[in-house]
Amino acid sequence: MGGKNEKRARTTSSARHTHLQLKPIGVIRSLLKDRSKAPKQGSEGAPDAWIEVRPSVTQAMDGLAVGDEIIILTWFHRSHRDVLKVHPRSDPKRRLTGVFATRSPDRPNPIGLHEVTVRKLGRNRLRVGPIEAIDGTPVIDIKPVLCTPRPAEKGYKADPQ
Repeated sequence: MGGKNEKRARTTSSARHTHLQLKPIGVIRSLLKDRSKAPKQGSEGAPDAWIEVRPSVTQAMDGLAVGDEIIILTWFHRSHRDVLKVHPRSDPKRRLTGVFATRSPDRPNPIGLHEVTVRKLGRNRLRVGPIEAIDGTPVIDIKPVLCTPRPAEKGYKADPQ
């Protein structure tokens, strides 16, 4: 009777019941122990730190090199997941703002995004920095930084207008 629309409704309905499971691939080992004393961003005086990679995924490090720019995805294990609005940068003079428009670690899914440089590589660990994540923070993934070539680099010429 409902045809395509009926199928779409079922798909949408079942998508609401999807459960996700993340498995940490490593852990941050940092001099930063206290969330309240950590810089808000890596570029604000954060130290370098080690990422201890689980033995089951060390082969995934193949291809990484010292000097690479990478993105570390972390799970902010000490964050508050019920927070929907914050004062940006914890400044009460700034208006309350939805967490999706901020870099607050307190959010429904506290995933951290850290752009860092690889400093050293070991068998099952890498030294990266600067990174503001505190000691014990689970690492959920590592990805390369992708640089999008500018139009001129693709062989395009600027519009003469």
